Amino acid sequence: MNIRKILQGSLVVILLVGCTSVGVNAENTAPPNPLAGYTIHVSAPHVMDGEVVGPFHHYCKPINDDIIQCILFESTEPNARMTEVEYMVSKKLARSVIPKHSHDKYWHDHAEEIATGRVAIHNPTDPKAQKELADFVGKTDGIIFHLWPHGAPIPDGSISIPQSVGNWEARHGKIQE
Repeated sequence: MNIRKILQGSLVVILLVGCTSVGVNAENTAPPNPLAGYTIHVSAPHVMDGEVVGPFHHYCKPINDDIIQCILFESTEPNARMTEVEYMVSKKLARSVIPKHSHDKYWHDHAEEIATGRVAIHNPTDPKAQKELADFVGKTDGIIFHLWPHGAPIPDGSISIPQSVGNWEARHGKIQE
């Protein structure tokens, strides 16, 4: 099923309510740009160096039927630091393009992640749309690039690749919290 169609009804309502509530009109809207459309909001913890960290707030948008891209923040505060980028790619595409050794090392299965119960869908808010989104994302694999080291005052050029809790537990056993 096309993710854009799944979210289309929810998105129209969200845009109309959002535009009305902040007084946006045609005269003061930004021109179309790549940041438009990041309306999917989920949060989930990640595993870095064997430790559960987060949750990180994912603001996502589908860019085609196979790829959803997400910008991740430490919180929902207006000045929250953007710490990560995640790509969610259909399993069919990811597993046909990424070499197995690389896929096994860096990628995670979103069905495993969702099954942990640690993923919260904040937007869309409609339960039917949430289920459809979870079902769609469960058919993707993800890769996360962590860009801002924990405790560092600024990004320092180092990049790590955290894992989902579900992927970590499938490979190493249950994480004790």
